[in-house]
Amino acid sequence: MTTRIDRRFAALAKQGRAALVTFVTAGDPDLATSLAILKALPGAGADVIELGMPFTDPMADGPAIQASGLRALKGGQTMRKTLAMVAEFRKSDAETPVVLMGYYNPIYVFGVAAFLREAKAAGVDGLIVVDLPPEEDDELCLPALRAGLNFIRLATPTTDDRRLPTVLANTSGFVYYVSITGITGSAAPDVEEVATAVARLKAHSHLPVAVGFGLKNASSVATIAANADGVVVGSAIVEAVRASLRNGKAGPNTVGAVVAKVGELAQGVRGVTKATVSD
Repeated sequence: MTTRIDRRFAALAKQGRAALVTFVTAGDPDLATSLAILKALPGAGADVIELGMPFTDPMADGPAIQASGLRALKGGQTMRKTLAMVAEFRKSDAETPVVLMGYYNPIYVFGVAAFLREAKAAGVDGLIVVDLPPEEDDELCLPALRAGLNFIRLATPTTDDRRLPTVLANTSGFVYYVSITGITGSAAPDVEEVATAVARLKAHSHLPVAVGFGLKNASSVATIAANADGVVVGSAIVEAVRASLRNGKAGPNTVGAVVAKVGELAQGVRGVTKATVSD
């Protein structure tokens, strides 16, 4: 079965450029503004959207994304509202892939079967659940695949060749390469090390490789886009949300600030022809 994610990466590979994968937190800073941001992302240049599922204990996230999740939860965001956001987005956009990203606890509380059923019905294309290792694939990964959702796994600089086949076994859609050790929004990645890592991943898998963590602007995105199938930016975008707030609430330019930031990042991606085009 071919998914929206498969089609999007295949189309961009034919164009010879990497995908811009953008992360925003559902419900940040409030439901209405968050939905407006979500709807504006494709026009600003996002090729794939990661939509964060707010959680009270986001252990892999840096300060910017942690703060965005807390703003969303304070504003009353729930899993049901997040799924409703995707369904509303789908009324005007049938093609842009949407991936829900976060932690297993909110899915478990919602109920795995109900979550997968409602996520698929809403128009979700894939999941990134950072705290479920491959050894727990029966818990969510395999049911998600059976439901027609891509399950995107993270590989890191410490994922060695012995571990990699296990990590990749049930991965689909794309592989998310975490370019640095640590939390989101921290140090910038080393370009040569990333290029080597992407090549190593491609030797083990036919899937596109998207690189994230530490990418903040057009130039940093461009350097990674030359060798990767996609670049993922999150902290810099949610920081644009935070900087636009007035007394903790959406300001008149909150949506515009995100659109401007994503537009800048999109220029970085679109200005680079990849060294090699993916299969």
